[in-house]
Amino acid sequence: MTAEGLPMTVPAQDLPDRVRIHEVGARDGLQNEKSAVPTEVKAEFIRRLADAGLTTIEATSFVHPAWVPQLADAEDLFPQVADLPVALPVLVPNQRGLDRALALGARRVAVFASATESFAKANLNRTLDESLAVFEPVVRRAKDEGVQVRGYVSMCFGDPWEGAVPLHQVVRVCRALRDMGCDELSLGDTIGVATPGHVLELLSLLNEEGVPTNVLGVHFHDTYGQALANTYAALEHGVTTVDASAGGLGGCPYAKSATGNLATEDLVWMLHGLGIDTGVDLGRLVATSAWMADHLGRPSPSRTVRALSHKDQ
Repeated sequence: MTAEGLPMTVPAQDLPDRVRIHEVGARDGLQNEKSAVPTEVKAEFIRRLADAGLTTIEATSFVHPAWVPQLADAEDLFPQVADLPVALPVLVPNQRGLDRALALGARRVAVFASATESFAKANLNRTLDESLAVFEPVVRRAKDEGVQVRGYVSMCFGDPWEGAVPLHQVVRVCRALRDMGCDELSLGDTIGVATPGHVLELLSLLNEEGVPTNVLGVHFHDTYGQALANTYAALEHGVTTVDASAGGLGGCPYAKSATGNLATEDLVWMLHGLGIDTGVDLGRLVATSAWMADHLGRPSPSRTVRALSHKDQ
């Protein structure tokens, strides 16, 4: 580990006192892995993440196994971690996925929408409006069951097929998900092209159009090295929920230009340096990501994991 007292805590003005990290490593982080990760390894990964102090850990996705083979073990995995004292949201693409999740006692689910037509077609094989129509009964039933619903919105800042995405288009999808009943929205920079001014402009427009900051989370990829800068901009706006992936695992199987998610360790290092509480034990988190990197047979892309694990990666 690094010298005691680092990072030195130097708070900045007008930032949140606490940030909730929505950990996506076990789902979004592992879904692209070509070699099957054993269910017991995934379960241990989630348990270690919880032990490191993460309170929201996205566990798996109840998609058809043909879509994401890595997550075909959802029914086996979820019961192994369901007793953990943390929130364990799961992705549900449709009514069938919701049925499977509810049968196992899931109390937090997420639907996965797109801000662009091209990605809706690539990811969901539907138009944007058709995909929203599919989600509406899913969200309604989940809410009727007392389940919390998160709405992911992909391609909020750029699309590999369409290029720049008009802000009003993103707002339209966000408002549709809110109108359905989604409790929280995650704004996804799926291909990592956002910059801080763009982030602030979108957040401001969402507020103007009736979507409050306290229901918004941000999900940045680090393709162009902008993930932490974009996160800082979101914090300045008042966002207190940030998605991140332990060890920087993951990308997007339907967007070939997407690289890894913002590494949870890199995020925690910055937040702790700013005096922002996360509840996370950075040493335990680094050890967990180094452990998973060993299982995957390659070094962690997280700079903080590399710096603190003292491994020649």
